[in-house]
Amino acid sequence: MRIEDAALKIPIRELENNPYASIICYPKLAKTELRKRLKELQKLKVYALEFSGEKEAFNIPVLGKGCVGIVVIAYVDGEKAALKIRRVDADRFNMRMEAEMLKKANSVGVGPKLLGFSKNFLLMQYVEGDLLPTWLEKTVEKMRVKMVLREILEQCWRLDMAGLDHGELSHAPKHVVVNGEDKPFILDFESASINRKPSNVTSICQFLFISGLVAEKVAEKIGVREKKTIIEALRVYKADKRRENFEKILAACGL
Repeated sequence: MRIEDAALKIPIRELENNPYASIICYPKLAKTELRKRLKELQKLKVYALEFSGEKEAFNIPVLGKGCVGIVVIAYVDGEKAALKIRRVDADRFNMRMEAEMLKKANSVGVGPKLLGFSKNFLLMQYVEGDLLPTWLEKTVEKMRVKMVLREILEQCWRLDMAGLDHGELSHAPKHVVVNGEDKPFILDFESASINRKPSNVTSICQFLFISGLVAEKVAEKIGVREKKTIIEALRVYKADKRRENFEKILAACGL
């Protein structure tokens, strides 16, 4: 059974002796570490956490759960934010690199806005919306779908131009959220790097237009596109990332 209140908001000052503290030090709670982390949250001006979402950790609802961190809703200055909590067993010492990658993405208008970070926390803009596969299921208007897909590709092109490779866009069912205004956000830069040759456009096109369930859904929504034409446009773009070659990809994808 899940802990019952699916949207429980708890002040930071009440977390030390609370079962929800297990999320702050997931998956192994230690009092000394917990106290350190609570001080970090205070420095980030987080005054409360909300435990809600479709994922679970120790039967507690959360927004997200991965190998590096747990994501919950945080409250800062009366506003909701997304807080990524570094797992105590994560394969990295701190959240600095992910924060730097998100900051670089933000510099070209991509990703949720970075609000702050510390050793164990990454504080970001909270994006309320649907993951792209869910949004596609709900959306019937062809032009809306085309506009969102084009914007996703445009964001990926800007990442390519910035020299930042997201690293997980060839299979991205959990990495793109579309908000209520049909604005897509690329999420989760924990695997991003400036040391790899960026392949964001080619990776997202593989996911959206070439193969897999999402590509099938996209074809259903906007019409089947000639995959050989897309693949050839991607091959040319991979060799030369000029804007005109990117626009040939947009044309091949029907956008």
